[in-house]
Amino acid sequence: MKYQNTTAFPPEFLWGASTSAYQVEGATAEDGKGPSVVDTLPHRPHDVADFTVASDHYHRYAEDVALFAELGMRAYRFSIAWTRIIPDGDGEINPAGLAFYHHLIDELRAKGIEPIVTLYHFDLPAALDERGGWSDRATIDAFERYARIVFAEFGGKVRYWLTVNEQNMMVLHGKAIGTTGRSGDTDQKTIYQQNHHMFLAQARAMSACHEMLPEAKIGPAPNIVSVYAATCDPDDVIAADDWDAIRNLMYLDVPARGSYHPLAWSYLTERGLQPELGEDDLAILASAKPDFLAFNYYSTQTVGASRGDASDVQIRGGDQQIVRGEVGLYRAVKNDNLPTNAFGWEIDPTGLRTTLRRMWDRYRLPLIITENGLGAFDELVNGRVHDDYRIDYLRRHIEQIRLALADGVMVFGYCPWTAIDLVSTHQGIGKRYGFVYVNRDENDLKDLARIRKDSFYWYQQVIASHGDDLG
Repeated sequence: MKYQNTTAFPPEFLWGASTSAYQVEGATAEDGKGPSVVDTLPHRPHDVADFTVASDHYHRYAEDVALFAELGMRAYRFSIAWTRIIPDGDGEINPAGLAFYHHLIDELRAKGIEPIVTLYHFDLPAALDERGGWSDRATIDAFERYARIVFAEFGGKVRYWLTVNEQNMMVLHGKAIGTTGRSGDTDQKTIYQQNHHMFLAQARAMSACHEMLPEAKIGPAPNIVSVYAATCDPDDVIAADDWDAIRNLMYLDVPARGSYHPLAWSYLTERGLQPELGEDDLAILASAKPDFLAFNYYSTQTVGASRGDASDVQIRGGDQQIVRGEVGLYRAVKNDNLPTNAFGWEIDPTGLRTTLRRMWDRYRLPLIITENGLGAFDELVNGRVHDDYRIDYLRRHIEQIRLALADGVMVFGYCPWTAIDLVSTHQGIGKRYGFVYVNRDENDLKDLARIRKDSFYWYQQVIASHGDDLG
């Protein structure tokens, strides 16, 4: 639908930006922090930055928060590193880790910035991984204990909580993004058992949050995209429905409805991948209710019917945006209507609107976009970064959020990826997303100076105008 009049963003709309602990903090072995699975990646190339220093946010958080305030951010979505709080995942609490996040949260609140805290963003404690990680039901207990410690410690200062970042990407593409640790070296059936255990851990964390912090709000944060049928052929439409259920709806239905999506469950049983269910598992899932749905959006996917041969298995895209195809299920199809970025991701701003509409139609829960952004090889030239390409990308996505609001969708926040340059999971520091440039490269830390990009000033204007002036 095309509208004669635009819809304003709600007065309380949370304009923000996002990061994750392991990608921005650095200080991976300081002040008692234990190693996580991303700290112990054995295959990191020598020519790509690791996470040891990252953007050094751990030591420079006050400077960074001052920049966030200057930008005008009303919210900052970040994650707590489980291993800063409990170095081995389920043992002694680390007071220095608690102190760091108290300082960060206090700094944010002093600047009028709403903290949105992710409990788990890919960085499973390595000690738990060595004991089986999410294959072991004991990790469910460890996660609930960690969540309760964090709720008790920071609950008086934090209103918005996210449970698990991109659980579907850890399950579907864990090896590609390097977040599964040793416990990811297993068969697909075990991966889906791990997935089930993560669902249970998430449910118990949501229930604990409501028990301990009745005024707080909590929800999941999967990576969700619209899935298009390649053609009007009904078989392509069926393939798109199937893949949508397996990639997206399972990770929304379980937290929001307390049960597995029937198409997704049919896929698991057909393939012999269904998890073993404990006696109380379904009751635990059904008892947990999110207050909202957060999701990360970068692209859409286009699929066609399976041809039943090797041509089904072709990889499109990269990183978390991989579309692999699967014999007997679907095949990945290039969408000729969409351009791609430097990393093979199709760029589809309109797809954000369709994704918002579909989620709202199915769940009727408030929505917040917790990642959306353009990775690029930004260049610092004469002290400036001219990233018009990022401005264009974000502008077109914000326009679609406004249209979704006109469609009647309840959207309460937008936190693009990222507030400040950080170390990408694959391309190191070279693949940049931030509004703020961090002066370092893969092997030379330089001075780690913070430099405002052109997109910084543009987003500052967007926030100041409450989305009315997109430049």
